[in-house]
Amino acid sequence: MTANDKGPASPDFQVALDQEKIQAVGIESQTPVDGKDVAAQFLAHLDPTVAADPVSEAESRRVLWKIDLILIPLIMVTVVLAAIDKVIISNAAIYGMKTDTHLTGDQYSWVGSVFYFGYLAFEYPAALLIQRLPVAKLISGLVVSWAVLLLCTAATQNFAGLATVRFLMGMTEAAVFPISSILTVMWWKTSEQPLRVAFWFNQLSSVFSGLVSYGIGQTHTALAPWRLLFVALGCFTLIWAVVLFVFLPDSPVTCWYFSDREKFVCLERVKDNNTGMEDKTIKWYQVRECLLDPKTWLLALFSLAQNIPNGGLVTFSAIIVTGLGYTPLITTVLGIPTGVLATVWQILLGFIAANVPNSRCNIIALANLVPMACAILMWKLPRENQQGLLAAYYVFYTYWAPYVLSTSLPMANTSGHSKKLTMNAIFFLAYCIGNIIGPQCFRATDAPSYSRGYEGLLACLVVAIASIVSYGLLCRWENSRRDKTGQETMELSGDAAFSDLTDKEKQSFRYTY
Repeated sequence: MTANDKGPASPDFQVALDQEKIQAVGIESQTPVDGKDVAAQFLAHLDPTVAADPVSEAESRRVLWKIDLILIPLIMVTVVLAAIDKVIISNAAIYGMKTDTHLTGDQYSWVGSVFYFGYLAFEYPAALLIQRLPVAKLISGLVVSWAVLLLCTAATQNFAGLATVRFLMGMTEAAVFPISSILTVMWWKTSEQPLRVAFWFNQLSSVFSGLVSYGIGQTHTALAPWRLLFVALGCFTLIWAVVLFVFLPDSPVTCWYFSDREKFVCLERVKDNNTGMEDKTIKWYQVRECLLDPKTWLLALFSLAQNIPNGGLVTFSAIIVTGLGYTPLITTVLGIPTGVLATVWQILLGFIAANVPNSRCNIIALANLVPMACAILMWKLPRENQQGLLAAYYVFYTYWAPYVLSTSLPMANTSGHSKKLTMNAIFFLAYCIGNIIGPQCFRATDAPSYSRGYEGLLACLVVAIASIVSYGLLCRWENSRRDKTGQETMELSGDAAFSDLTDKEKQSFRYTY
């Protein structure tokens, strides 16, 4: 649909449409407009001499290396710490937490689920905070908050205390993945995003938590090992919050260790993403457009279905392995390969997706066949086949790679800052609900085989495949429709590329699938 079909256009919309119809005449000639995207404002005020020379391929690669070497570790460690806070509860359970806090029946399952109730409750408020506040400073403050809550977890004495702390921790971590996704879109091209997301959204939390748990399991102190786990992680997380505050920029244009020329190169690199950078004005028509888009709900269904297995395994992984006959100390070590396997697999798939255009949805659907086979093996293999069950358990962790590949789709395929934040909120809302349901698939009455849990995981993977394939087909159809109606993919001026318009409004926008 074009502006002419919709009646009178807003002034900002009309300006952007006019800019798309003319040749780019240089960023220095653009006129700043209050309320515009921060990148557009930076470009409008930039010294013309800084942007006078065209960006060479060598200069672009040099800046990309600098971005990769600084930004990926900052985002990766933050995400790993957030994951450890969830994974570590499984090791804490086999180190005596269930006994010391007097958990009975399915209370442990609810300790796993309640984290995501907090996540769920704060997801949209977090999106509003992201809209209003500098994202780097916001995430630094939230990391401090969950570090304090980790320390408080070590002092809990009963189910009520555990549930309260876990609920609050879920609230403080609700913005972590949305901010990480937004930072990814700010700094990397659409074609570069799958591989970078595969690096920072990894499963190395299992490696880190396994090593720390194994070391603490061999200590002999007055403090119970599970309490010591939370104290150690809380202290490390506090230190990391300081690192983030100093080194993580809110956007390329506010990065203190980048020159103006490097900032300009950063923006030139991502200009063709055509998704904007950052705008602090909430535009409710963009929220409505997101809610009425069927692609929104197909991605949400995929996120929900794919994360039910995640919620179950995060909470019950160590208990599942001890149920195979291994001691608690050995179980913490046996969890390490899952993180290595999952991370290597997702980097491999991310590399393929980055080099084969419009292959993400197909790769996700095909990759999900592997954990489907493992779910069947874990469900049907005899309990005495200890090695076979352990192997199936390990390979099942490849389920994480398809989800990681999918996380770049909401941002790559959504333009308009308010629409992006709404899409992000819905996507991670579904993530949250899936993780709430996951632990409930593993009931105390089904231990130690948990056969009904594996049946549920299998069904979820089937739903995930169907939804992501439908999403890909819809994106492909929409691109084809725009091509046939003559909506050209012309090169955009900086101001038009960073205009705060939605993907539906931008005639040149094409979806990635």
